Amino acid sequence: MGSARTRAWIAGRGVVADVPTVSFPGSAVDHPIQRGTIIDTPGCARMLQRLLADRLPERVRPMVIVTAPVLDGLAYRTEARAAVGVLRPRSVLTVPGARCIALAAGADTSLPLLVVDIGAHLTEVVLLCDGAVTDARTTALGTGDLDEETTAEQLSEAVARMLTAMLRQDRRSVTADALRRGILLAGGGALRPEITHHLTGRLQAPLRVVPAPYTAAVRGAAKLLHAAHAHPSACGSPPPAPQLN
Repeated sequence: MGSARTRAWIAGRGVVADVPTVSFPGSAVDHPIQRGTIIDTPGCARMLQRLLADRLPERVRPMVIVTAPVLDGLAYRTEARAAVGVLRPRSVLTVPGARCIALAAGADTSLPLLVVDIGAHLTEVVLLCDGAVTDARTTALGTGDLDEETTAEQLSEAVARMLTAMLRQDRRSVTADALRRGILLAGGGALRPEITHHLTGRLQAPLRVVPAPYTAAVRGAAKLLHAAHAHPSACGSPPPAPQLN
């Protein structure tokens, strides 16, 4: 559930929804999520009910994974779980969007990895080590803000400032190692040539655009969901017994 669009993937059916994140008629707030913050939980719940309730198998309580801003805090996770509750899930997992993007790209997460996600109204710079978030920066700026006063160069400069702050704080040089490997770029900004051009020139580092960057987060979440469904605890079967010599 992003500030601009909400995307959903259902096992066996693929991506089933890619729509603007807007409340339904009668809501007090037209845009229930603003710059990575859920400000209208009932509005989000009504949206999910309309989009997904009829698409789920009857009498089945689904497992749900929600991708979340990395610096979301407890508030976002709490509100997201409340909104998803309308689908009567048996369990809800909230996962950092950057981790899902890395999974969608098939990146080697055993090595330090920098993920830059440029959305419509929020941009994140995230350092992953062994798949876990070790540092992150965010700015309330995205492609939806670009106009005559806010340029692609300014957005790229904001990304550069966040990376510089991470480099200065990192005494182990893990961020520098990840930067030398290259940056994984996702979100709508990854498809804007003027943004990638400025980023490449400003950062002096390899830039790798994730395939289908708009849907990278939800596709990565789908991989996690598939793995969770295949886990013995979800299948109801015990793990194999160890072999004794």
